[in-house]
Amino acid sequence: MTNLQHETTRRGFPVEAWEAIAPLYDEHVAPGESDLALAGLRLAGLRAGETFLDVAAGTGGLSLPAARLGAKVLATDWAPGMIEHFNARVAAEGLDAEGRVMDCHRLDIADDTYDVTGSQFGVMLVPDQARALREMVRVTKPGGRVLLTAYGNPGEFEALHFFISAVQAVVPEFEGIPEDEPPLEFQVSDPEVLRQRMTDAGLKDVIVDTSHQERIEVRTGQQLWDWLLGGNPIPSALVADFTDEQRDDIIRVLDGMVRERAAHNGPAVLTAPLNIGVGTK
Repeated sequence: MTNLQHETTRRGFPVEAWEAIAPLYDEHVAPGESDLALAGLRLAGLRAGETFLDVAAGTGGLSLPAARLGAKVLATDWAPGMIEHFNARVAAEGLDAEGRVMDCHRLDIADDTYDVTGSQFGVMLVPDQARALREMVRVTKPGGRVLLTAYGNPGEFEALHFFISAVQAVVPEFEGIPEDEPPLEFQVSDPEVLRQRMTDAGLKDVIVDTSHQERIEVRTGQQLWDWLLGGNPIPSALVADFTDEQRDDIIRVLDGMVRERAAHNGPAVLTAPLNIGVGTK
C-alpha cells in the first residue's frame, strides 16, 4: 500500500468516492442489510408511527427497514447518488420516507426533532466521528434513542481476509491492512471505545450488543468483489494502482475461495462481527 492509500483509508474520502460506488452499494450491499438493520432497530425500540432519522444512510440499508416497520423516515447522506437510489426505492414501495442530501457533521435539522436517530455502517466511517455523534444526539428528542451499528474485531471479518489473501496471491508485496492505524471502518471495533464515544456525545444508559453478525452470501468471486468495492471506498483505494489484469486475476482467486467455502452447491456464507450501540438522550 502506498503512503497516499494509507492516508486515505485513515482520513476519509471525498463525496466523489461515495458517488462512484452508489450503484454497487444499492445493488450488492444494501439489500443484504435488512436482518441486521432490524436487529438494531429492535434494540433501539423503534415503533410504528415514530420519527426516524438515518444519518450517512447510503441507499437505505437501515432506513428502508425502518420505514417498512411503519416509522416516518428521513434518510440523509452527503452523496446525491445514494439519495437518488434511496428515493427511487421509496417511490417503488410507497413508503412514508424521504431522502435528503446532508453532511452528517452539520445536519440541517432542528434540535430535539426525532424519536430515534441511527446510522448503520455510515458514521462508522467518518473521520470526525465525535462531531457526527454529537449531531445525532442534538437532533434527537429528550428521551429518544440513538443507534450506531459498526464492525467489530477486524480479525474475524471473513470477507476482508478473503480479499487480502486473494490480493496477496496476485500481488505478493501488498501489505494488507495496517495494524497500527487500521482504516476508519474499524475505529470503534472495540465495544468499549464505542460505548465511551456514545457516552461522550451526551447519551446515557449506553449498551453495546456484540451478539450479532453480518452474513454475506455470495456464489462467485465477482459477487464478493462487487460487495467489497460497493460497501465503501476503502477497497477501491487499496487496489487503485493495480492493472486490469491484476484485478481479473484477483477475482479469479476469490472465485476459487468462494467455491471452496460453499457447500452442496449453495452460497458461501462469510461473517463479520458487529457492535450495535444504543443510548438514550
